[in-house]
Amino acid sequence: MWHQISSLFAGFPAQKLVAKKMIDLGLGIGADGRIVCDEVEVKEVSLASACGVDRRVVSATVHSILSDRQAARLFSGIRPAGTLLSGIAHELGFGVVELEANAKKPAIIAHATALLAKRRISIRQVYAKDPELYDNPTLVIITERPIPGSLLSHFAKIPAVRKVSIL
Repeated sequence: MWHQISSLFAGFPAQKLVAKKMIDLGLGIGADGRIVCDEVEVKEVSLASACGVDRRVVSATVHSILSDRQAARLFSGIRPAGTLLSGIAHELGFGVVELEANAKKPAIIAHATALLAKRRISIRQVYAKDPELYDNPTLVIITERPIPGSLLSHFAKIPAVRKVSIL
């Protein structure tokens, strides 16, 4: 998806930055042409501030998206994924493991979840950063209880995993 979107902004790096931020945050464009997070309107000035650009860049980005049939369809269908619990996992008594891996290799999630299943650790959430948007995409797994440090070496043995953090 990112390849299709980024080509629309060739020569407009600030607009590309805004479009990337919109995708990262799950911000779409409503039927009325406004930036939305689900049904909540996001002001252009707020997005501009988050991206470090002028509000007019955000406006131009929306205009560019709406002028391209495919981009308009994509952005009209984007929805936020929901609350990611990793930042508050410890307060909730949950565990977190982050795996940085080559996302082009198959079965990373399958291997990681199998390790947890063998220890009878239930999974609360799984979140993977899009490898087209991030240079070092990570897989984040939030579990119902803390993950024992003894699993660190097992996660590290998963094919394509470059880095493991148990938080």
